[in-house]
Order: sequence, then C-alpha cells, then structure tokens
Amino acid sequence: MIQPVDLKDFLLTFFVSAGIILSGACYALFYAWGRLRGRAAFLRGAWLAYAVLVACTLTLVQTAHLNGSWSTLALLMLAGYFAAPRAIFRLCADTHAVGHPKTASIAFKEKTP
Repeated sequence: MIQPVDLKDFLLTFFVSAGIILSGACYALFYAWGRLRGRAAFLRGAWLAYAVLVACTLTLVQTAHLNGSWSTLALLMLAGYFAAPRAIFRLCADTHAVGHPKTASIAFKEKTP
C-alpha cells in the first residue's frame, strides 16, 4: 500500500506536481517553436524544460513514496512526454506537406537544389 505524503513534504509535492505540468508544456512549446523557426535556442530551451520535467518527476516519486509499479508508470510517463511532441510535430508537418511542399522543407530545414 502507498504511504501518504508526509506533512513536511506536502508543499514540495504540490509545487513539484505543478512543475511537471508547466515543464511538460514548455518542452512541447519550445520544441515546436524551435522546429518551426529553425532556431537552436528554442531547442536548447526544450531540452532544459525536459531536464526540469525529469527532475520534478523523480522528486515526486521520492516525496510521494511511489514505489514498484508506480515508479515504472512515472518512467513511462517521461518516455511519453519525450516522444509525444516529436511525433505530433512530425504528424502535423507531414499532413500539411501534402498541399504545401515548401512548408515541409522549411519545417525540417531540408535544402532543395
């Protein structure tokens, strides 16, 4: 059975949970802006946001006493957060490239001769 969160860790758990939501959103936004604009600074911001997401998730696992299958679920969530923005961006770029081939080459920074 899962142990309840200690009272001294309640605020930390609250803020870390909010950090998971915010850093996940920032990762997706920075990744999309970086790919659309072709700017490495946004992609570095995406990596930083993902690092914060990992730190917040590991802290939540520790403070909320998530053991066993719950910690495995948290790791699966991290993998999903990593892959989802990439897959969604690729899907959007491919579906919009059907009618607009120039848009796809800009989004993926492909050089056409």
